Amino acid sequence: MSEKEKSTSLVEVISAAIKIPGVKVNRDIFLREAFKKASSEKMERILEVGPVAAGCTRKQLKNIANYYVNLRTLTSTGISFVTGLPGGLAMTATIPADTLQYFAVAIRLAQEIAYIYGAEDLWCDEKVDMEKIQTDLILYCGVMFGASGASATLRVLTAALAKQALKKIPRMAANKIFLYHIAKSIARVVGLKMSKNIFAKGVAKALPIIGGVFSGTLTFVTMRPMGHKLIEDLDEARFDYSQEELEADLKELQKKFGLKIEEPIETTDFCDSGANTGVTK
Repeated sequence: MSEKEKSTSLVEVISAAIKIPGVKVNRDIFLREAFKKASSEKMERILEVGPVAAGCTRKQLKNIANYYVNLRTLTSTGISFVTGLPGGLAMTATIPADTLQYFAVAIRLAQEIAYIYGAEDLWCDEKVDMEKIQTDLILYCGVMFGASGASATLRVLTAALAKQALKKIPRMAANKIFLYHIAKSIARVVGLKMSKNIFAKGVAKALPIIGGVFSGTLTFVTMRPMGHKLIEDLDEARFDYSQEELEADLKELQKKFGLKIEEPIETTDFCDSGANTGVTK
């Protein structure tokens, strides 16, 4: 399989997985559930600008995010067993049901964690947006799967401190070419890992019942650390991202993706607006 085919395959898997009922997360409904103890005034603020900018504490966000990681990890095990059996949920003849299910759980969890840390709504009137599939969702999956460059990319694109730096990268504000190329690279890495490690289940084909148990166990064991990795990167980007870390991440991305920054990065003036974005210094 060529590198191009691997990246295309990942897009196809994610595109199919989000069609599974319950995978797409309604941002407002989810935030109302996650922050149900908030006052009505605070809730309206959370829905308008996101939990970080609304002033939710770092500890509160991490506790809520960890709760949903544990919840999705536990509930996904039963789903994995069902889809690992013959005749389980199969959205397409070319993508195994357990592959779809695994990504379905990861994508739902990624959306929930992202919304907790202030991400905008990923869906346009509940419709599939292919651009967002090839950017936001693949980037979140890249972080969770440990794809090289994904964490640095997420921190740079999420942190308020980095917004001034992004203006120095040619064309970033105009057409997101920067993110697009990184997403394609992440897709290749995740696709390779997916084919070699996660879904190589010869036992599942030979012994379907055991395969179902194996699928559930695999989801239970791997989903928790994947969720925690995304939490750690978003938490750092929102609350504890220094100038030195920004420069280190940009250097990594320059080396990996051949990016060129037009002039030296100065973020001192921008840092003064951290209080307005929910970023603490």
